[in-house]
Amino acid sequence: MILPTRRAVLLFACLAPVGLLGYVTPLVLDVLVLLNVALVLLIVADGRAAVAPACLDVAREGAESFTVGRETACTYRWRNPATRGARLLVRESRPEIIGGTLPRRTLLVPAGGTVRDALPVIPRHRGRESGGWLAVRSRGPLGLAQRQGRIDLPWSVTVYPSLPASRLKASVAEAVRRRESGLATLRRPGEGRLFESLREWVPGDDTRHIDWKATARRRKVIARQFEEERRQQVMLVLDAGRLLTAEVGGEARMEHVIRAALWLAFAANYHDDNVGLMVFADTVRHYVAPQRGRRGLRQVLDVLATTQPALVEPDYPAAFRYLAVRNRKRALTVFFTDVIDRFASEALVSHVGSLRPRHLPLVVTLRNPDLDRAAVRRPPTVAEAYRKAAAEELLAARGDALAEMRRTGAVVLDVPPEAASRAVVEQYLELKRRGRL
Repeated sequence: MILPTRRAVLLFACLAPVGLLGYVTPLVLDVLVLLNVALVLLIVADGRAAVAPACLDVAREGAESFTVGRETACTYRWRNPATRGARLLVRESRPEIIGGTLPRRTLLVPAGGTVRDALPVIPRHRGRESGGWLAVRSRGPLGLAQRQGRIDLPWSVTVYPSLPASRLKASVAEAVRRRESGLATLRRPGEGRLFESLREWVPGDDTRHIDWKATARRRKVIARQFEEERRQQVMLVLDAGRLLTAEVGGEARMEHVIRAALWLAFAANYHDDNVGLMVFADTVRHYVAPQRGRRGLRQVLDVLATTQPALVEPDYPAAFRYLAVRNRKRALTVFFTDVIDRFASEALVSHVGSLRPRHLPLVVTLRNPDLDRAAVRRPPTVAEAYRKAAAEELLAARGDALAEMRRTGAVVLDVPPEAASRAVVEQYLELKRRGRL
């Protein structure tokens, strides 16, 4: 498509006053028509002389995964195979999570040459999206016309939640030093599968532990002794229902939950534990079986990057049944959810206790800072007094629900959103130090 430029429009505007002379002599109108026709022909010729956008070769050199708030460079390589230089006006559309539609920029690509154009990428929020195109206008040599075209440049990107890795490692190391300072590694015989030593078999030992080769060599019954396993299962369970769609301080509660789950996953991986993940709302949306190492952690990251809450009622019974079938080995099962009162959260309260004694449930809930402030504020008016009373009633009902879960044997961690990440890691280390896993 050939379009006139601003210069061409100004030339047409300059010719307009000539039409006023037509009141003096009609010959001027004929001259004006000829001038307009000549200008239109110049515009068409100038547009045809411009390099067609479809002839340009564009390649993008950029990553496909990003982190929220971390700036990353992206380079575009423009190659012009034509015999004329290309003066370009470019507007790019990216996936919304990494910027959406960008401001226009100008480029000059010489004839038969290549130009590199570097732009920053600043992800807005986590998620996974695809798409992208370039709207290109190529200006003619006279600057009177430009050829417009669209170049499809699809981009499939994944934006992961931000993780201050250095702070996390420092937090874990600090907690380990503080809680395990001066403690020596203690090997405890147990029913694990880590071989510790050989000893003489005694009546009452499991016959499956007899080492027949050692028995044949020593001519007496020898049994294997195993060391208690220190590698545990950590299962992260995220409630993506309506309770986590609300915002705290302008940020969704789910974002705080995602960060806390991510910190805990990295901490568990740092301690060589198996990490798994389940996300549910009205149905189970994602399930990652507990695994150790980078592969398992990467699968957890991929799910956390795309998890979004929905305005639906969570189906706790179905989620607990699914978890009971898929995860039979003892695990620290960490529930990231929220409660209102004992009756509204009855399904959650009743099913958390069903995990005992096979699993150790840890329930992480986020306090509402606005509700806490309203409950302790001195009311200056009658309306504020009613608000304070309502806040106190809500907090009392919420406390009853949390107390009921503690009575069932669950570990409950009720913390402000901004402190959730550090608190859940410290609680995990404390449980691990005490050997409760």
